[in-house]
Amino acid sequence: MTAASPHPKWVYPKDSAAQGAWFVSLGGHDSTTAVEGWAHTGLRVAELSPGEGVALDAADEERIVIPLSGSFRVDTDGHSYELVGRESVFSGPTDVLYTGVGRDLTVISEVGGRVAVASAPAREHYPTRHVLRDEVPVELRGAGNCSRQVHNFGTPAALEADRFIVCEVLTPAGNWSSYPPHKHDEETEGETALEEIYYFETQVAAGLPAPAPEQGGADALGYQRVYASDERPIDVNAEVRTGDVVLVPYGWHGPAMAAPGYDMYYLNVMAGPGRVREWLISDDPHHGWIRRTWDEAAIDPRLPFGR
Repeated sequence: MTAASPHPKWVYPKDSAAQGAWFVSLGGHDSTTAVEGWAHTGLRVAELSPGEGVALDAADEERIVIPLSGSFRVDTDGHSYELVGRESVFSGPTDVLYTGVGRDLTVISEVGGRVAVASAPAREHYPTRHVLRDEVPVELRGAGNCSRQVHNFGTPAALEADRFIVCEVLTPAGNWSSYPPHKHDEETEGETALEEIYYFETQVAAGLPAPAPEQGGADALGYQRVYASDERPIDVNAEVRTGDVVLVPYGWHGPAMAAPGYDMYYLNVMAGPGRVREWLISDDPHHGWIRRTWDEAAIDPRLPFGR
């Protein structure tokens, strides 16, 4: 069931920004979900039955195809690419495909699954690249209950692209990620201005005895916080579940909180108007000191996912 959003401009529960076969369609050259002031990033997510496909026309945007569950074939620019996927986002990295600018694409799954296409308006042409899952840089970031796992397949160090920065983050049950709260909302020394999309999935943590449906079942959820860093108003403290999206146009954001009992995943899509493609951030000065405490703490032994 789709819940109404208490933050209709920035929070989109599953199916509230649907378009055709896409249950998420935000940004992008042909999205019908208009968000005032949103200009630099886009995301589409679809759930495909066996043999089904989705297609996008060529546009002045670069794209990256990310299997969330299942495997897919992508046809683009006269070539076909087989993306080895995964059982779920918590099963480890996946193949992804960067298609560059001005290329149409069709995504088909023989067995069915869920697929995301991240996008950003772009002008410079970079070659199509099939990133194999064994090539995806996996980073364990933070420590203690701030430990999380990052798949850096679309970051500047891993992928040649024009505008966007794309990665995915997995947070074990009870941990906080996207923390300390930070921002990237202005072009200044040590900071770049980047819009950011968070697309979430959640699950009951492995090994926990989840209640059966006749006992009420489980409600795998997490929370996302965004708050103002200057005079521009924003105040989000949202429950999130599989298929939900939170937009971060500006402001301090974090933590993303995995509730006890439930693991959290999010796909991040970032891009902005700045001169350089780089993730440069400023910590909330009240909380940045927390990074120093990680030097003496161990990484959560539940990581990595999909080992």
